[in-house]
Amino acid sequence: MALYAGIDCGTQGTKVVIVDSTQGVILGEGNAPHRLISQANGRREQEADWWIEALVIAFRQAVTHAGVDAREIHALGVSGQQHGFVPLDADGNVLHSVKLWCDTETAEENERLLQQLGGANGSLETLGLRIATGYTASKILWFKTHHPALWAQLHTVLLPHDYLNFWLTGERVAEYGDASGTGLFDVRTRRWSKTAVDLIDDSGRLWQALPPLKSAECCIGTVRPAAAEKLGLGPAVRVSTGGGDNMMAAIGSGNIEAGTLTLSLGTSGTLFAWSAAPVTAESDMIAGFCSSTNGWLPLICTMNVTSATTAVQTLLNQDLTGFNALLAQASPGAGGVEMLPFFNGERVPPLPHARASLHNLDSDNFTRANLCLAVVESATYGLRYGIELFRRQGIEAREIRLTGGGARSAAWRQIVADVMGCPVVCLKAKETAALGGAIQAMWATMLADDPRRNATALLAELCQRFVALDEATRTPPNAGRQAQYETLYQRYLQRLQQTYPEVQL
Repeated sequence: MALYAGIDCGTQGTKVVIVDSTQGVILGEGNAPHRLISQANGRREQEADWWIEALVIAFRQAVTHAGVDAREIHALGVSGQQHGFVPLDADGNVLHSVKLWCDTETAEENERLLQQLGGANGSLETLGLRIATGYTASKILWFKTHHPALWAQLHTVLLPHDYLNFWLTGERVAEYGDASGTGLFDVRTRRWSKTAVDLIDDSGRLWQALPPLKSAECCIGTVRPAAAEKLGLGPAVRVSTGGGDNMMAAIGSGNIEAGTLTLSLGTSGTLFAWSAAPVTAESDMIAGFCSSTNGWLPLICTMNVTSATTAVQTLLNQDLTGFNALLAQASPGAGGVEMLPFFNGERVPPLPHARASLHNLDSDNFTRANLCLAVVESATYGLRYGIELFRRQGIEAREIRLTGGGARSAAWRQIVADVMGCPVVCLKAKETAALGGAIQAMWATMLADDPRRNATALLAELCQRFVALDEATRTPPNAGRQAQYETLYQRYLQRLQQTYPEVQL
């Protein structure tokens, strides 16, 4: 056996998978929850120590579940929630609770930085993407403004996965994928942006605090003795660069070449595709991130997917089985019932203050089945809107790989295939980010042991071996329904623009 571990430090918890590279299988999994500091002013924080506690628990669980000796593990790869801010002093102490991607307390600081960059167009020109409140940059400005004494001690800026790498190895480094979501990084040149950094702090302190960048196929170091002891590891375990959760999920879903699109039907909807060149989108709705495979990973996020369907499910007092049964009773178009599913506002298109609404109701079509179908269709149309933005950038999909809770519904998978006009399939592994970490760790160690190997071909070989598609879920579009849904999608766009004239189609 040749064992590798993948770690995913998410918002809700830490997941760990143990992979046997000889058999090509996941042997064991573990998970442990995280607490969350949440306040009405938008504050969303966690303590870095909580991540370490969860990592130790989840790691031991995974090793026990796998029935292996942790000392046999060769290498680790870490995935982490994007956009967080972990400030360290010179001794490696964390100076403040970690502000997370979902923290909105820094909205004012983000708006200030965006204006200084010259608005959305200026941000696109300087960084290749539009900075958002969730990004790291505004958190750093907030920290500097509100905690000047701690700011004076700042030595290193790390992202969540960088911090776990630091705890494991003692190395203070970053990698291109996760760094591209900071708002301090030019995604086209793959360098820290002195222009953006100086807007926050022109004294040189912040510039010096940014860690050196490492390529995705590198090992950054070996696990230090104290961390090895806590995890039960041997003395020479290597650690790969790791990456942000979306970047590592791309590896874990085999999304490492053009033509594949990963789509998450989760609380919100996320779509991303691999690109060999930077996507300098005309639209600021596309986040043109770098990948953690030395390419690029343009990404779009919508706000209302299973959050919208769950709202209707709860209203109708239905469990998931009941909801799906009702869904099957309705025909495409939901009898004319139209919904704009903006229960949480919307990010793509940018309608932060939008509200959900129902349209075209009458005494005949106002049924539970039509209501269920209308919310599923409208959530899917929102994702189609995102795919159309990709298409304008020349990004096409031959296959859509589905993740998230909504993907478990056969009816919803069919609707996605019909609306997108593209075959869809689910992945067998549920923890794609953690699996991506393990695959990246294999990739990096194999290249370190034999630098003459072709890095691109090796990664493709590893993904081919470890990313298993659930062929039982493969769903091609139905030609008749695809044509129907093309008309219905255009109707949705008309309704969207009638209600929100500011939306650009």
